[in-house]
Amino acid sequence: MLVFSKANLVFLSVPKTGSTAYQAALAPLAAIAVTSPPELKHAPVFRYNRFFRPMIERFISADVDVLAVMREPISWLGSWYRYRQRSAIQGTPNGTHDISFDDFVSAYCMGKQPDFAAVGAQSKFLEPQRNGTCVTHLFRYEDQPGLMRFLENRLETRIRTAPLNASPARPLELSARTEARLRRKFASDFALWNGIGEGGQYCPLPARPKPGDDD
Repeated sequence: MLVFSKANLVFLSVPKTGSTAYQAALAPLAAIAVTSPPELKHAPVFRYNRFFRPMIERFISADVDVLAVMREPISWLGSWYRYRQRSAIQGTPNGTHDISFDDFVSAYCMGKQPDFAAVGAQSKFLEPQRNGTCVTHLFRYEDQPGLMRFLENRLETRIRTAPLNASPARPLELSARTEARLRRKFASDFALWNGIGEGGQYCPLPARPKPGDDD
C-alpha cells in the first residue's frame, strides 16, 4: 500500500496485479510505503478502513481517493497457480506442482478450499464498507496505459516500471465445465471486472456473502 499525501491518493496493492513493480517505482514518491508484512502490504479495503483510514483522514485529508487494480478473474487465478509452482514451496501444502490448472480452479471453487487454493477473492478484497469507505478509482490490470496515465497525471511525474516477482510460465487449460462453475460461484468477481469503465470509473458492488460450496 502506498499513500501520497500531496496527491491525496492511496494505492491499495491487490495481490497478483503487478503491485510489487508499482511499489518499487512509486515508493520514493510516497509519504507512506507499506511493503511488509504481506498482511499490511496487501491490506484490503476492510483493513485499510479499520487501521489506516482514521490516521490518514486525520493527518492528511478526509477526501483521499483510493486506487486499486483488478485482474481478469481467470488470469488472476492463473497467476496464483503459477506463483505457487515456485521451487521454494515445492512439497508444501501451498504448492501446486503436482496438479493441473483445472484441478486448482476446481479446488478454489470448493466450500472449504485446500491450502494451495486458498487465495481469497478480488471482490472481497475490494468490497465497500458500511461506512462508505471504498475504492474510488479501479483500473483493470489489462489497461496498463490507462493506469499509467492516471498515475502520471495525479502524481505529476513520469513513471517507469520494470517487471518484478514474475511467475514461471505454465499451461493454463481450463475445461468448459470448470470455467462455468467458477463463473457461477464467483459471479461477483466477473461482474466487478466487467463493470470497470474507461479511466478507472466503475460502480462499486454492495457487500456480498462469502462464497460457499453449492455442489
